[in-house]
Amino acid sequence: MFSALEILSTLLIVVAVCALFFAIKWQITHAQLAEMLHQQNLDAQRVVQPKQAFDPELQDLYAAKAQEARDLHNTIRRFIPKQFIQHLAAKHESDLKVGFADEDDLAILFVDICQFSHLAETLSPQQTLNFLNSFFLRMNAPIHANNGFIDKFNGDAIMALFDHPDGSEHDKVMDALQAAIGLRLALNLYNEHLENSGYQQINIGIGIHYGPVIIGTVGTEDRMDTTALGDSVNIAYRLEGLCRNYHADIIISEQVVLNLPPRHRVTFRILDNVIVKGRSQGQKIYEVLSHLPKQQQIIKLAQEKEILTCLSLRKQKRLAEMADIASSCIARYPTEPVFAQFLAQAEFLTRNPFHENKSGAINSPLI
Repeated sequence: MFSALEILSTLLIVVAVCALFFAIKWQITHAQLAEMLHQQNLDAQRVVQPKQAFDPELQDLYAAKAQEARDLHNTIRRFIPKQFIQHLAAKHESDLKVGFADEDDLAILFVDICQFSHLAETLSPQQTLNFLNSFFLRMNAPIHANNGFIDKFNGDAIMALFDHPDGSEHDKVMDALQAAIGLRLALNLYNEHLENSGYQQINIGIGIHYGPVIIGTVGTEDRMDTTALGDSVNIAYRLEGLCRNYHADIIISEQVVLNLPPRHRVTFRILDNVIVKGRSQGQKIYEVLSHLPKQQQIIKLAQEKEILTCLSLRKQKRLAEMADIASSCIARYPTEPVFAQFLAQAEFLTRNPFHENKSGAINSPLI
């Protein structure tokens, strides 16, 4: 005869193994597996409860198996953000398969280390991995503190989504902007750590866009992943890339600006009107200044009049005047790269008059 202890131990092991087998074979979702593990705990409680007062060894075994189930549950949560499950479970409660999707308007944020490839050349593979994990750890906190979640890590880049629970478009864009400012502050602290440790300091670029995305599942029956797709994701990614051209820390789209709450305290200025790669329509882009020292904000805001003048002249195809103003501003503001962009644009459009569209937007920055 088997003792109750042996029977319970065998039962718990069989149930746990079955749960893992089905999760791997049929891609059981995080929510489904959590429910299975929860049911396992309840079943164990029903078996153990009558004996708890009389068999301490049995109670210890139950506690150990319950902890194993919780550890498995927490491990799976690290691979599938709960926000994805919340989006998809509303429409597909019973099961998730490849191709299931939900559309929603979100704020999308990309952050990337500038010139990371050059830095990686000086590090061993293990040092590179350690560096990235250290960087990601510091970037994670501002994102989660502002109702965001990380969709994916891609090399040295992070893609994060902001879907404020029960919030409006105002809440979503403000969460993303507050996270971006928090990322810059976290970078300052990280650079102090790097300098004190004898390492090279780094810089990051951040791009933010607001718009519709598809949150869904992609892959095959035996390998499925969750992701966010759509034109809005591409725009946010391209905005982050423009940070290098304009030497800007944070670039946001016009859609972000239009969805700010009426009494926001975000300081920003217009930068340009560009056609980002993969699109045919122009996109006004803005530089966030809130994280900069006050005096630097004042100087940059004072330049906005000349920026708007250059954009107006470009749209009117008065390129010689645009070049003159850009040259004058370069002399007055030698550390401000936006006017070098405008001078290069004026010279390029003089040679290639059909490069600009009717809205006055221009393809990709030229320098």
